[in-house]
Amino acid sequence: MPQEKKQNRKSESSSHKKRRQQQVRRQLILIATIAVVVIAITGTIIVKTVSGKKTESEASSKKVTAVNLDEADTTEGTKENEEETKPEEVTDDRAGYAVSPGVSVGSDTETEEKVVYLTFDDGPSSNTQAVLDILDRYNAKATFFVTNINPDYANMIKVAYDKGHTIGLHTYSHDYGAVYASVDAYFSDLDAIGQLVQQQIGYVPCFIRFPGGSSNTVSAEYSSGIMSTLVQEVQNRGYQYYDWNSSSGDGAVRSTAELIDQGTAWDGNNLVFLSHDANSKESTVDALPTIIEHYQSMGYAFKALDRSSYDAHHGVNN
Repeated sequence: MPQEKKQNRKSESSSHKKRRQQQVRRQLILIATIAVVVIAITGTIIVKTVSGKKTESEASSKKVTAVNLDEADTTEGTKENEEETKPEEVTDDRAGYAVSPGVSVGSDTETEEKVVYLTFDDGPSSNTQAVLDILDRYNAKATFFVTNINPDYANMIKVAYDKGHTIGLHTYSHDYGAVYASVDAYFSDLDAIGQLVQQQIGYVPCFIRFPGGSSNTVSAEYSSGIMSTLVQEVQNRGYQYYDWNSSSGDGAVRSTAELIDQGTAWDGNNLVFLSHDANSKESTVDALPTIIEHYQSMGYAFKALDRSSYDAHHGVNN
C-alpha cells in the first residue's frame, strides 16, 4: 500500500508538470501571436502614414507646379500684352545726325522706293501732340523743322524726337527782317535755334529749312543776293537745306477739304511734303489722317529724313 501511494503521487506530480508546461506553451504561443498581430498592425499604420505623407507631398508638389505654371502663363500673357501695346522702339543712332562740317548730307537723286517725307514747319505748338498721335496711329514717321515761336511747347521737341521723328532747324524767331538782314544775322538766328534743340535732344542737327524756302523772294527786301550765298554757306558748315516738292497748301488759310484735295494730288517716288505745325492749323490736323491713308494705300512709306534722304532743292531767286 505505501508503495502504491508513492507511485500515485509520483504519477500525479508528473501529470501536473505536463499540464503546467502545456499552459506555459499556450501562453507563449498566445504572446507570440499577439506580438505578431501588433507588429503587423503597427507596420500597416506606418506604411499608411508614410504613404499618406507621400501622397500629400505629391499633391502639394502638383499644386505648386500648377501654381507655377499658372504664374508662368500669366507672366507670359502679360509679356505678350506688353509687346502688343508697347510703342515701336527706336534704335537710336541719330546722334550721327549732328552737324559735322565735311560730312555729306542729303542726296539730289530720288530713290526707286515710294516714300513720303512728311515735314512740319513752325512748331512746336498747341497742335503738336495731336499730330504725333495721328502719326502713331498710322505708324508714320515725320520731320519737324522747329522754331521758338511758342517757347511754352519747347518740351515737345524731345517728345517728338523720342517717338522716332527727326528734328530739323527752321528759325528761332521766324522774323524775316531779322533773319535775312545779313549772312551773320541768319547764322546768329540758326545758332540760337540749334542751341535750343541741343538742350532737348543732345545735339545740333544738320537738317535745316529756310524760312520761305531757298526760293523765297522776300529776303531780297532785306539783303540782295543773300539766298545765293546762304545755300552754299550752310552746306560748307555741315548743314543741308530741304525745300519741298509737294504740299497740302496749308501755308494759306484753307478748309480741310481743300487741304485734302491738294495734299492727295501728288505722285513721284520721293515726296518731301510741306505741312505746318502752328497754333492756328487745326485744319491741317483734321486733313492729316486722310492724306496719310491715301498715300499708304498707294504703297508709300512715311519716313523721317536722314543723312541719305532726297533733299528736294528749289531754284534760288535771290
